[in-house]
Amino acid sequence: MAEVNGCNIPEDRYYWAEKHVWVSVDEGGVATVGVTDVAQALAKKIISALPKAAGRSTKKGRSLGTIESGKWVGPVTSPITGEIIETNPALTSNPSIINDDPYGDGWFVRIQPTDWEGDSADLVTGAAGVEAYQVFLDAEGISCLD
Repeated sequence: MAEVNGCNIPEDRYYWAEKHVWVSVDEGGVATVGVTDVAQALAKKIISALPKAAGRSTKKGRSLGTIESGKWVGPVTSPITGEIIETNPALTSNPSIINDDPYGDGWFVRIQPTDWEGDSADLVTGAAGVEAYQVFLDAEGISCLD
């Protein structure tokens, strides 16, 4: 796992750095979406996470639901188009799991993509993803160490 400005950035994810979301796709083509370590660090302690319900369709750039902390309320932006097929049940009773494990147990929703090839074209992964996040964080003056 790479570290950028004190933020963990796993190289095995796809990122939309400006929206602070990540995506991983399993062998069956299902995409898991979550917020990055950067997002949870900026938000501080998450007190509420409300994903949209399974069965709803979503479009790239639209809200998948909201996250609330003591200092911020905002959307989790969908990096892909498709149908939400599952929401993380742990978020109901333990929304701060996003703070503790944003790339694992703190995932937000699972989506069946309708155009993974098209939607993923502007997402970055691997070393390029880490580099893109470094450029973005440096330009915005963001650090997870604050």
